[in-house]
Amino acid sequence: MLIRRIYDVLFNTFGPQGWWPGDTPLEVAIGAILTQNTAWRNVEKAINNLKKEGLLDIKRLLSLSLEDLKELIRPAGFYNQKAQRLKSFLLWLLEKGGCLTEINESTAEIRRELLKIRGIGKETADSILLYAMDRPVFVVDAYTKRILSRHNIIEEKADYDIVQAMFVENLPRSVALYKEYHALLVKLGKDYCKSKNPLCETCPLKTVFMSD
Repeated sequence: MLIRRIYDVLFNTFGPQGWWPGDTPLEVAIGAILTQNTAWRNVEKAINNLKKEGLLDIKRLLSLSLEDLKELIRPAGFYNQKAQRLKSFLLWLLEKGGCLTEINESTAEIRRELLKIRGIGKETADSILLYAMDRPVFVVDAYTKRILSRHNIIEEKADYDIVQAMFVENLPRSVALYKEYHALLVKLGKDYCKSKNPLCETCPLKTVFMSD
């Protein structure tokens, strides 16, 4: 099974990734929103700003003025939009009781609600579900699509849901496996399957497709 073989090769090559970094579910969710269209190192700077001020708390963040929040998350880029998204997400979370891991609704219902929040798309919603809430939802990102399309497994502009279904249908329904697989694809995308000057000759997946 190709999807599983890809995972095995990546895991044997890179080992466990321990992704997503974050001390609490709330921090992970904030990171998922801030990482849209920016590098993770910039997100870390923004989150560290919030940590230094003791603001990684839902009520403290909501009491913060929008302008102050913008300034603190400025390193993550697009801070005007992201500050609004964070506020909207936090208001939703407060309505749900304030704790991501204690929301009792179905995964499908939570996902529908997250997608109603302006600025939160499928990748961000699924990242929150998987990494902050430990729900078995496979995350598809630009790295995933790039890797699969370059190996002619999907079309370059394949629909998010179609790509996601490919993994869900070919893997056990496991939070730990979904987390690890996504992280391994990110690692491959950053180190080998780059948008420019990819390292195809030394790519770990070369052996997988040579043997097909």
